[in-house]
Amino acid sequence: MTSHLVALAYQPNWWPILTSAFMGNALIGGTIVALAAGLIGYFVVVRRTAFAAHALAHIGLPGATGAVLLGVPVGVGLSVFCVGGALVIGLLGKRAADREVVTGTVLAMATGLGLFFNSLATKSSSTMTNVLFGNLLAISRAQLVSFAVLLVVLGFSVGIIYRPLLFTSVNALVAEAKGVPVRALSIAFMALLGLTVTMAVQAVGTLLLFALVVTPAATAIMLTPRPAMAMAASTAISLSAVWLGLGASAMFNLPPSFPIVTIACAIWSTVWASNRRRRVAARAMDESGSASPTMTSSTRPTSATPGV
Repeated sequence: MTSHLVALAYQPNWWPILTSAFMGNALIGGTIVALAAGLIGYFVVVRRTAFAAHALAHIGLPGATGAVLLGVPVGVGLSVFCVGGALVIGLLGKRAADREVVTGTVLAMATGLGLFFNSLATKSSSTMTNVLFGNLLAISRAQLVSFAVLLVVLGFSVGIIYRPLLFTSVNALVAEAKGVPVRALSIAFMALLGLTVTMAVQAVGTLLLFALVVTPAATAIMLTPRPAMAMAASTAISLSAVWLGLGASAMFNLPPSFPIVTIACAIWSTVWASNRRRRVAARAMDESGSASPTMTSSTRPTSATPGV
């Protein structure tokens, strides 16, 4: 019991750990993933595809375990299954109800396939653990290069389709009536989401994906209704969570995913509570304001009152 408490204690030599080579890779990799999540997370929330984002992380699981069996990089297997699953969801799930059914079906199939691949080789067990929980401290230089390339592709693509994608995200029916290619944009967006999930899974894992892709964007939307400002705020929150989380992991000997998720969720909770207090205060003012004229009119003398 005591050894566990000591392991989680403050480490005086945290600065050399924080400035080490592996922590530098983690910082660069986490920064790239946070930037990608900030770009795509806003559209995930507005388009109500949070379930799809979560499902794609699990859909990538058989890709990772299958890559181990084939002897190819895990990132390749992740990207093939994440992007492939995203394209299937985008092609078959035009309406929200259809998309939920397609997402659930593809997720079930992928989960079963991942468990099957995992049973074929004992070496893939550690791969499954890394995919589920992430391993930011194990990011290599080669992964950083692939992350950077994916971020450039993501940024370039979002820049090209930003306006029509925003239009279809806010009001798909009106956009379709005006001739905007809603279906093609949906497929393109899902492919970009698959690329983002591929990176985020390697940073924080499948189970903690929401902490970088969904939670900061949901927080930013509560802060501002402007899309560009919300995307900037979402990126800032993601970056803060990654940087502060890595610092906390070095100071207190923690796995980075835990403080990153904790910080992102703490920011969301603070903003949510603040918004709730403002709504309650505004409702109370409205109720008191609507009650005042009634009281005044009932007590105010009229022309029929004697003595007037």
